Amino acid sequence: MNPYVEALQALKARPTHELKEIGDQWRSPDRLWWGINAMFGPFVLDLFADTDNAKCEAFYTAEENALTQNWSARLKELNGAGYANPPYSRASQYGEQYITGMRHIISYAMKMRDAGGRYVFLIKAATSEIWWPEEADHVSFIRGRVSFDLPQWYRPAPGQPTSSSAGFAAAIAVFDKTWRGPAMDYVSRDHLEARGAAFIAQIRKAAANMSGVAA
Repeated sequence: MNPYVEALQALKARPTHELKEIGDQWRSPDRLWWGINAMFGPFVLDLFADTDNAKCEAFYTAEENALTQNWSARLKELNGAGYANPPYSRASQYGEQYITGMRHIISYAMKMRDAGGRYVFLIKAATSEIWWPEEADHVSFIRGRVSFDLPQWYRPAPGQPTSSSAGFAAAIAVFDKTWRGPAMDYVSRDHLEARGAAFIAQIRKAAANMSGVAA
């Protein structure tokens, strides 16, 4: 077990938490995620997740370290696209292998892109950062600030907020060498959430119909 995982497990085990301690564990909002999925999916592999926040049935945990995995080969098995709400914490290593660090994550995404497959990242619209993916095949800037969800394990200490509020500018970066669309465009958060809500409604209706047939 690497030190990053040990620290995360210790954090989750605490009786209470402060908002600033959440760090890499903010969750992608469901309606937004489904909207992005409708535009760029289907997503079948969550690249940076765990059992508490995975958006796909298949995912890489911090123990497995996505930066040591062959995303391209896995997507060929799953027949879909990869999704990432990546960790933004300072670069850390275990042995000689990086676990976190956006520069290393984006570099690895480009490596996997060259190997084949589509990888869709929901990231901060931080164009001044050295890690900003200028070589991405497509970037959609989201109009409207994005507020991420609190992790399920979060137990607020006295005086700490019980829900997420403040958001930030975000963008969708697509790494896919077969991409033939524009290099850059804009999409509204409301549009993504509306598409996501429609998708969720369809899933619930299908689940209800299947339940009725099974009964």
